[in-house]
Amino acid sequence: MVKVKSPEEIQKMVQEHPMELRRIFSITAHIDHGKSTACDYLMRRAGLLSDSYAGMARKTDTDDEEQERGITIFTSVALLNYTYGDKTYLLELNDTPGHISFTGEVSRALRGSDGAVLLVDALEGCMTQTITNIHLAVGNEWCKPVLFINKVDRLTKELKLKPDAIIQRFNEIIKEVNEQIEAVAPKQFKKAWQVTPQDGRVLFGSAKDGWAFTIPMLKEKGVANASFVMEKYQEALDKDSDEPIQWLRENFPLDDALLEVIINHLPSPEKAAPYRMKRLWGEERIEQALKLENFAAAGDDRVLQAAYGMVKVDKTAPLVGMITKIFIEPKSKRPTLIGRVFSGTLKEGDEIFLLNAKRTLRIRRLGVQELDSLLPVPVVPAGNLFALVLPEIQPAGETFVKIEDKDFPPFEKIRYVSDPVVSRSIKPANPQDLSKLGDVVRKWVLADPTATFRKDEDSGEFILSGIDPLQIEILTKRIAEELEIRVGLPITVYHEAPTALGFRIRTKCPEGLNRIELVVEPLEPEVIQLIRDGKIDDYTDEKVAAKLLRDHAGWDAKTGRNIWGVEGTSIFLNMSRGVQRLDRIKPYVLTAFRDFCAASILAREPAMGLKVSMYDATVHEDPAHTKAGQIMLMTWSALNISFLSSNPCLYEPVLRIDVKTPEDTMGSVIGYLTQHRGRVTGTEVKGGNAFISGELPASEASKGIADELRGATSGRAIFGYQFAKFQILPKSLEYETLMTIRKRKIEEGRDMTEEPPTITSFKGRIYPEWQSTMPQIREHLKPLAGKAYIPELFAKLTGGE
Repeated sequence: MVKVKSPEEIQKMVQEHPMELRRIFSITAHIDHGKSTACDYLMRRAGLLSDSYAGMARKTDTDDEEQERGITIFTSVALLNYTYGDKTYLLELNDTPGHISFTGEVSRALRGSDGAVLLVDALEGCMTQTITNIHLAVGNEWCKPVLFINKVDRLTKELKLKPDAIIQRFNEIIKEVNEQIEAVAPKQFKKAWQVTPQDGRVLFGSAKDGWAFTIPMLKEKGVANASFVMEKYQEALDKDSDEPIQWLRENFPLDDALLEVIINHLPSPEKAAPYRMKRLWGEERIEQALKLENFAAAGDDRVLQAAYGMVKVDKTAPLVGMITKIFIEPKSKRPTLIGRVFSGTLKEGDEIFLLNAKRTLRIRRLGVQELDSLLPVPVVPAGNLFALVLPEIQPAGETFVKIEDKDFPPFEKIRYVSDPVVSRSIKPANPQDLSKLGDVVRKWVLADPTATFRKDEDSGEFILSGIDPLQIEILTKRIAEELEIRVGLPITVYHEAPTALGFRIRTKCPEGLNRIELVVEPLEPEVIQLIRDGKIDDYTDEKVAAKLLRDHAGWDAKTGRNIWGVEGTSIFLNMSRGVQRLDRIKPYVLTAFRDFCAASILAREPAMGLKVSMYDATVHEDPAHTKAGQIMLMTWSALNISFLSSNPCLYEPVLRIDVKTPEDTMGSVIGYLTQHRGRVTGTEVKGGNAFISGELPASEASKGIADELRGATSGRAIFGYQFAKFQILPKSLEYETLMTIRKRKIEEGRDMTEEPPTITSFKGRIYPEWQSTMPQIREHLKPLAGKAYIPELFAKLTGGE
């Protein structure tokens, strides 16, 4: 547990400190570029770390797993107060992970931040996660950036560069960072947010050695240029002496440089709110609030009052906040919810209404997070991060208000850059612990929504899916700390999708008293992107959804108002008219749709990109004949039949791979990539190293390519993966892969046949009768002859009865 220096001062500052003297920001970087080491110096400056440990303690890595692996896994939050000049500042800091496995932590930290320190290794430059972080911070969350070029010592020690060449390297990195910023920044900030050394928005230094400088700092101390500093470092190497490095520490201490850049160039909550709130809570209502002369001008309009409270960071306005992170205490496993108050004031004992969960809960404990501890604060006003404890855990990304404001719109969903591409089965060692395991898994998945889980009813196992094997390894280890479990091997997650319009089918329940008519077809890419961006979901107002779908996908206004449900990247539309008692079966229809999306028909893999349109239904007047089992079986059968007739296929996850390897091993690395169905998208040689970018199927990444690359380069290759996309599996591999997956799942105890079902498998559910409908289905399938992605399956669909 961290011992906070002057906790009373922090508590007072949270409640009373002027907004212009606050900064809320995240430090982001590619793995091993030195974030946590740099954070040590801010900890030391705040009195949380002794001088002798700064740069070595990795104080913000509070978890034992982080210390053991030497990487940041969970975002650490700390509130620190500093005197700079003649003023005292309150800094609310997020130290985020650099590994792709934990990118979700970065996304959530940035939602609560106004600025971002982009940290880049001087030798390695912009790596995969650097670019991702720029897109997340600047593009997704509208956080103003500054740049810290770290590990400058490597240019001298490892590359033996002279000062002029080092300056050139600085310029190359700055240029690349600015290109990325310009590509994704809001239109009004594409130029203004580019980082320039001359105005002090770029630091250069070595966190390990504890020094850094900006160009204004050099001028202030009478140093002619950056070359002088680099010559000092060269002098240390030539003399094999620490004296020049000590000189750098004394004259250009890292914490001074960091604080100068953070305070002078990252915005206060008040400065950031007018533009960030447009992104997070809707441009139209925020624009309206910006035109108000004062709070009273909002009248009785509570939404407008809240919008005004957001742009002015007003603690007297209606309460609106967001949970951005769940911190699970490593020893007790108790969850603390961390987030930000954007408007109004949060008080201990308050009841808050959760907009997505649609329920009210009372706050048990309230305060601010200091690394691994909750520092109690009875009142947390707007413009602060908070930490609280509720009776029940709630997901990261949840918006909360007071009960009287339960009709407020929620904040935009936090967007993640990766989809689950790998899964492992888990089950309790003791079958009686199955319910407890479900609770434990749910807690950890709520803490990291980039992971998903579901219970497989056939095998009784939970299927835990994530963005790569390391994430799943960490999660299963955490779960195993709470109860004994059995964990299966990592498995690549494929997706099933339609590629053409399916047959518009009518099915009936077993008794024939209820019927449904629907069709499955591919969902437009523009709509999938709206779903991924969090703009369309189950909670989107129908008028808002209709406008978005009209503007972005060309849908007519009526269709856009007919969304019944969204699951993953699939959508269910009610296109029926005048059907009586439809509300009675709606929950069962949607449950069948969601179950189908979780485990489709080809290989029980998740479905993606479905557009399901229900055109008609018959609902029996007696509730005894419209129960879940009857309606769900009827709907499930219709979904299967229409999907099987839509020329379905398997999509495989593809990873972006970035490799840094000695120049003389470049050919071997490229050779191994192509052998594994990889595709090279770019190469660059600099400083004796080759930098190779490419794409690699996730299934191939798990087949030992890592060992092959290490062997080919004598262990000198450094590489990392990042989810890139899903793409259709090559036709030659579709059926083979489908059968392999089905056989594996049968061995795992799933209730399924080795051969995939055909349309005739559901003939008993077809209405009015399968004999008259099958010829129509065959006619529907004729244009697909020769175009089928899975010819072996297609032949069985069109043959037989």
